[in-house]
Amino acid sequence: MRIQRWISLKLDPPYVFAMTHKTVLGLHPSHRDDIADLVTRRPVPGPKISQVDPFLFLNHHGPQTYPHNNRGLPFGPHPHRGFETVTFILEGELMHRDSGGHESVIRAGGVQWMTAGSGLVHAELSPDAFKRIGGPLEILQLWVNLPSRLKMTSPRYQGLQADQIPSITTADEKARVSLISGKWGGQSGPVESITGNFMTTIEAEAGARLDFKDLEQRSVFLYVVSGDVRVNGREVTQYNLVELELAGDELTIEATTPARLLFGHGEAINEPVVAHGPFVMNTVDEIRQAIGDYQAGKFGNVTA
Repeated sequence: MRIQRWISLKLDPPYVFAMTHKTVLGLHPSHRDDIADLVTRRPVPGPKISQVDPFLFLNHHGPQTYPHNNRGLPFGPHPHRGFETVTFILEGELMHRDSGGHESVIRAGGVQWMTAGSGLVHAELSPDAFKRIGGPLEILQLWVNLPSRLKMTSPRYQGLQADQIPSITTADEKARVSLISGKWGGQSGPVESITGNFMTTIEAEAGARLDFKDLEQRSVFLYVVSGDVRVNGREVTQYNLVELELAGDELTIEATTPARLLFGHGEAINEPVVAHGPFVMNTVDEIRQAIGDYQAGKFGNVTA
């Protein structure tokens, strides 16, 4: 017979477990890497940071103004497998079409959340009206990794206009949180992330303060799109990615000027990442298989 001993600890009340703020490990400025005439900045991957597991890659397109009779966005049909793309249309509009039969035009303030999973082909282009008339354009695209158990999940797509995304005003009425996935402020975002990722965009006036909790062992993705902020007391300027440690469960963001932020967090996957162009898998053999499947037409096709 196995005898277990249980030890009871008596704690003298009141006993409070201390909350700790995450430490800022570093700041990573975006580097310019324009695509044709599209102004493009990329903070990750960068010279000193390869990913913020599970967040792999961020392209910041614009801000810029397109003239009349422009060529629009250059992202014709191309494949993906093994991850998700989350695209934030800050200004302008974006037309999406994929081999799963999804098609939409998302305008300023909207979001496209595409799970490539086992593989599809999609195109991201400017609508004809935008190419004819022109106008301001600013877009963020974030690549979010999938764990090995979900890399071959069925593809899916959700396109959301601005009025379909809850906008939560902070208590000081100086910031608005657009809640895309996860829960905050008593509300839930419309996207149910298959890996439990939390994702928002934030617009803040000077003097705004936002506090986020329950972040212990969560990888935080925080990018300053515009303006200046303090993150747990550290000054951060426009076009910088903030690297934070996993330990610590609180985060405080204070806007020192009007600012716009991309803020999310998720559970680190802690698996090998083998990336080749539009494919992100765990092994080289899986990359070879993805290339072969695409060339064999197994991802389907879509016209521009």
